[in-house]
Amino acid sequence: MDLRTPLKIISGLGSNKEGTMHFWYQRLSALANVPLSFFLLWFVFSMRNATQADFSAKLSSPITVSLLVLAIISFTWHMRLGLQVVIEDYVTSEIHKVIALTLNNFFTVGAALISIISILKLSF
Repeated sequence: MDLRTPLKIISGLGSNKEGTMHFWYQRLSALANVPLSFFLLWFVFSMRNATQADFSAKLSSPITVSLLVLAIISFTWHMRLGLQVVIEDYVTSEIHKVIALTLNNFFTVGAALISIISILKLSF
């Protein structure tokens, strides 16, 4: 039984079968962000009065660097998904929507790469 109107069937409008996965990716990234946020808060507050030597010593641990990189990936992935929803819901022109979604992808990937490279550079 198809609940779409004949006009929607002809024009091909309707679900593109990606909404549920997008929903779950956003919820899973939000769930991953909770412990990573606590780690990041702990890390920032523990480095509050640290010297450069203390900071370098803390970043020499592979666990710390791995958690920072995971936090960056999770935060930027979640940001990309959230901005994608806002763009898809509120940008009405198709060309503006495509441009905004493309810029969203480039910005989040660029921010993640710059952040990860900076963390890795500081750790070595």
